[in-house]
Amino acid sequence: MCGIVGYVGVKGATPVLINSLKKLEYRGYDSAGIAVLNDEEILVKKCKGALKFLVEKITDEVVQQSQTEPAEVTEENFKRLVDKCGTLVPGNMGIGHTRWATHGEPSDINSHPHTNVSGTIAVVHNGIIENYIKLKGWLQGQGIVFKSQTDTEVVAHLINYYYEQEKDIFKAVKCSIEKLEGSYALGVICKDYPDRIVAARKESPLIIGIGQNENFIASDVPAVLEYTREVHFLEQNEMAVLYSDHVDIFNGDGEKILRDPKHVDWDMSSAEKGGYAHFMLKEIFEQPKALRDTLRPRLVMNGTVPFDIKFDEIEFGEEWKNAGRVVITACGTSYHAGMVAKYAFEHFARIPVSIDVASEFRYRNPILNKDDIFIIITQSGETADTLEAMRQAKSAGAKVIAITNCVGSTASREADCVIYTWAGPEIAVASTKAYTTQLMCLYLLAIKMAEVRGKLKGDAYRNILFELNKIPELAEKVLESQETIQKFASQQFNKNKIFYIGRLFDSASSLESALKLKEVSYLHCEAFAAGELKHGPLALVDKDTLLIAIATDPELYEKVASNIKEVKTRGAVTMVITQGNDEKFKDCCDTSVMLPEVSPLLASMISIIPAQLFAYYCSIQRGYNPDQPRNLAKSVTVE
Repeated sequence: MCGIVGYVGVKGATPVLINSLKKLEYRGYDSAGIAVLNDEEILVKKCKGALKFLVEKITDEVVQQSQTEPAEVTEENFKRLVDKCGTLVPGNMGIGHTRWATHGEPSDINSHPHTNVSGTIAVVHNGIIENYIKLKGWLQGQGIVFKSQTDTEVVAHLINYYYEQEKDIFKAVKCSIEKLEGSYALGVICKDYPDRIVAARKESPLIIGIGQNENFIASDVPAVLEYTREVHFLEQNEMAVLYSDHVDIFNGDGEKILRDPKHVDWDMSSAEKGGYAHFMLKEIFEQPKALRDTLRPRLVMNGTVPFDIKFDEIEFGEEWKNAGRVVITACGTSYHAGMVAKYAFEHFARIPVSIDVASEFRYRNPILNKDDIFIIITQSGETADTLEAMRQAKSAGAKVIAITNCVGSTASREADCVIYTWAGPEIAVASTKAYTTQLMCLYLLAIKMAEVRGKLKGDAYRNILFELNKIPELAEKVLESQETIQKFASQQFNKNKIFYIGRLFDSASSLESALKLKEVSYLHCEAFAAGELKHGPLALVDKDTLLIAIATDPELYEKVASNIKEVKTRGAVTMVITQGNDEKFKDCCDTSVMLPEVSPLLASMISIIPAQLFAYYCSIQRGYNPDQPRNLAKSVTVE
């Protein structure tokens, strides 16, 4: 969720670019930069850290803080320095970027924009270029020396390669994107074309703002609302060329197309959410893309068929082959991801797994062995209990692997190996897409470990990768059940007692489902293995009870149906989240949510989505803000 902006017009570009980037700060980022074309050259200014540091770097002045609100930059001082930036970096056309690091640590060099060797072409990019290693090797063979660790720099040099052949910047960009695999939103400027910006889009969003004698590109609407409310939303595989007085839009075949811009009448808060009512709902619907971004760069493909898993971050040597145990520690939602992973590692790799809540691990004098694989999971990379557990494990000689969503976080710096989830920043406190992408990373690790240890071979290995590759698409289909879940929530949002049940993988998913409901709706909810109903909880069941069962393994449908009947006969309302068909549950469930068919071993990544939607709609029905649940923070940095 990096931020892209671009401007071509009659005004100074620099203040427009910086102000537009400021409107995108909510997206999260770790560096910022601009590239502005004046009469002689492309001026590139970029640096690690907040946007105010970029302003300080350009002006050589410190952006003062408010005395009453030390975390806030004073608006008056910031505006003055932004205007000064316009004088120091003149020009009427430019591009800007706030980066959330994926390839390469946050640094001045890795910040966008990136240029070709001569500095005559500049590029900003959102997304992930999956085949960048292959392209980088080929470009290095052409004599190109790379400065950064990013996948984006490949794009700048590739465009330059084709520009030298085509002598046309539009054709050069078009030829280049035909070679790119993955996702991208691109803004490109060229010194030889001082009147235009070339833009292209695949997967990652990109909009075009239409002004009076000025036009804009941006990754989201808030960036341009100060200047215009007339907007084109670029569609998949489209390109555009922006001039100060008009914009040309082209389809994937390079044919010019005509359409009217849309008028945006959102307020700023709604616009930042991309039209969704809340960030939580937006992030639930971003899960297919987040899963795809996390999965695809780690699958080795033969055409469209995956045949192996490759982590650039990890070398699967003897320590993985001969490991005696996997140890997982985490907190909250990440802990629930670890619970699913326990089943995955034990099923696929046939290796015992020990899992602890990090706050407990720290104090119980744990037994660690030299042949343990130690995994910590933390969305923010700053969770205090998890970090302390990691340090305790390291001091005992364990090798630590961190799974996190935040590049440059403490966990990523201190762990021996780090695996990024590439979910993009989460704004809502209750985690959704971070959880499902954590699961994706953990499944990939478990399946690869099984292959290394000889537990998955040949067709069995390739078949499970084929199933894994379908998960992002299946997640999109699950979201089509939104209306059913919304209706059910509108009828059940005031139940006094809510239980989630499941067996095996589904039991672990039930824990996260219950947590989501607690976090955003403040309803009391419990989750436990379905077979435990008779061992106590059944005493609580009456007509004020709601029971939601997760059942994704056909071999266990009869068992789960029996559990559901036990509460149904005592007056409870029941719902099942299942796949295939609901024949086994027709007589015992008031509502069924049908998942697309997938291996029960992988279903945890999609069965959670209906539960997330149910929690969201219960929160709305009860009049709460699901983005900011009381008493909770996004990153828990205290014990």
